[in-house]
Amino acid sequence: MTMTERPDTPRQKRFVFVMLPEFTLLSFAGALDALRLANRQLGVDAYSWSLVGEGGETASCSAGSTVILDGDLEELQHNDVVVLCGGTNISKATSQKLISWLRREARRGVTIAGLCTAAYTLAKAGLLDEKRATIHWENHDGFLEAFPEVDLTKSIYVIDGKIITTAGGTASMDLMLALIARDHGSEIANAVADQQIYTSIRTDRDTQRLSVPTRIGVRHPKLSAVIQKMETHIEEPIRPAALAAEVGLSTRQLERLFRRYMNRSPKRYYMELRLGRARNLLMQTDMNVINVALASGFTSPSHFSKCYRAQYGSTPYRERGSQGAEADETTE
Repeated sequence: MTMTERPDTPRQKRFVFVMLPEFTLLSFAGALDALRLANRQLGVDAYSWSLVGEGGETASCSAGSTVILDGDLEELQHNDVVVLCGGTNISKATSQKLISWLRREARRGVTIAGLCTAAYTLAKAGLLDEKRATIHWENHDGFLEAFPEVDLTKSIYVIDGKIITTAGGTASMDLMLALIARDHGSEIANAVADQQIYTSIRTDRDTQRLSVPTRIGVRHPKLSAVIQKMETHIEEPIRPAALAAEVGLSTRQLERLFRRYMNRSPKRYYMELRLGRARNLLMQTDMNVINVALASGFTSPSHFSKCYRAQYGSTPYRERGSQGAEADETTE
């Protein structure tokens, strides 16, 4: 899949896609195809690319499909752009060899981008210290706990100097369109978007998740305000009476509002939010179960375990597959 570089091509730039195990196919394909279409619109090979990874042979995406690599992790040219393609099980995919290679290339001044969950790998390598970054919303809670020194945002993508991160999915297309516009003008970028049937190009000022009314399918301002408050106060939950008072409702009115639109009580909805965060932390971090409980607003590990099992049919220890299952049983 490597293009033949032409010496007469103006401002030619090479993108080196680093394919991590279980990478997200959509993020990779969207980014790569934007470069292909840019060449087509420009009529020259302004961009070339290569696919590399540990071992230099093949890499499989999270859907199971396999791509053939052009080579292993080797020394790059100064003007190359590294695009780290992350996906599921990013912690396992982040090897020491990869971290050392990224640090070396960063010291040499190479621009490095991380798609989807690859911000985790960049942070593990220390490349996001004191920098702005983003990551897929599902990994947001775990990332915040693991890397407090990173200024994590909820943007579609973030460009902070020579380090770039995206939120995953189609955000890689938005990033590439921005880079193409920077290199060759917005007219070319818009033409590429048209070819992709991409009718609404987002910028780094756009956030990756839908608004609360859109997500819940209800456009009730007071209900949306309460849910937003719940989502931002997971570690220290707010009492339903206080939530109701903040939007000018009685506790009974808030209860009726949730029953009508969400088919559950405010307390139940809040509990599900907190347990959802706990599950993300269990799956994405090395935090022990007690700290996960505290980060999710539970002061009692036994109460946390009981609520978790009622929601997911498994205890927190078993969910993680740790050796703590027996200890969990004794606390209940």
